Amino acid sequence: MTVFGTTAKGETVEKITIAAGDLTVSILTWGAVIQSVRLAGVDHDLTQGSDNIADYEGAMRYHGSLCGPVANRISNAKAVINGMTYELERNLNGRIFLHSGKQATHLQNWTIDSVSASSATLKIALPDGMNGLPGNRTIRVTFEVSAPANLKMTLVGTTDETTIMNIANHSYWNFDGTERWDGHEIKVAADRFLPATPEFYPTGEIVPVEGTEMDFRNLRQIAVNNPEFDNNFCVADTRRELTDVVWLRGKSGVGMVMATTEPGIQVYDGRHAIRPGHAAYEGLAIEAQFWPDAPNNPGFPSILLNSGSEYRQITEWRFSSNLDI
Repeated sequence: MTVFGTTAKGETVEKITIAAGDLTVSILTWGAVIQSVRLAGVDHDLTQGSDNIADYEGAMRYHGSLCGPVANRISNAKAVINGMTYELERNLNGRIFLHSGKQATHLQNWTIDSVSASSATLKIALPDGMNGLPGNRTIRVTFEVSAPANLKMTLVGTTDETTIMNIANHSYWNFDGTERWDGHEIKVAADRFLPATPEFYPTGEIVPVEGTEMDFRNLRQIAVNNPEFDNNFCVADTRRELTDVVWLRGKSGVGMVMATTEPGIQVYDGRHAIRPGHAAYEGLAIEAQFWPDAPNNPGFPSILLNSGSEYRQITEWRFSSNLDI
């Protein structure tokens, strides 16, 4: 564990490096960011990171971070919880609640709970009213590396009052070490997806992928704008046992299998995710979460979390230098 940097507010950010088998992963206390993922025998990082804390406070605030307590968009910046309407921050286009606003978990310094050679647990407390939402909430995340090259993330959230919770890791992936992800191949185990409005929240329709450009049930090569990605793929109707849902492979053969308990996978092409000194479309974000804008769509899986209940997400990434799909 080393000091990574100091935030604009003077907070010390720690960097924790964990390893097992062929995988080495670095985690920041700032935003619970996955800052680096290195695979033995591969000469480049698999995720897009930075060595500058100011980048994570600014242009890279979503790179590798845990977005919560509610990831993605709530289209009218309102949520009805137990019959009460909560007005939320309108931090996108003056009317949309995006990734929980300026007090979100990715813009805070988490506390270290425990560390070992192969695992790290961080925690954060969100007091009642923070993010415009009810409940004194506690969130813990454990990152664990295991052989041969696996990274497992376990998220546990609790509240003392009914609230909403939908957390997502927002890492960007490029397995070729190139300036753009063109030529990667992807497979997504989803037979439905959510079309999006021009402001990238769901229209409310749940559409079969059959016959559309969003049919990735079989492995397909992709390129920038072919198709455009900022959509949720419906891999299930509710949380379930850990299940393989995404396969991603670069031209180099380096790739990963992603498994999750969550019913949705948001794939984003990174058109606005520009690291200082780099260009757009450098990496693909693949975010395990519940379906976005659930409070405005009664037909979507609910993101309500009741007092006494536990939010529990498990997501796992299994990496290989020669992925066979």
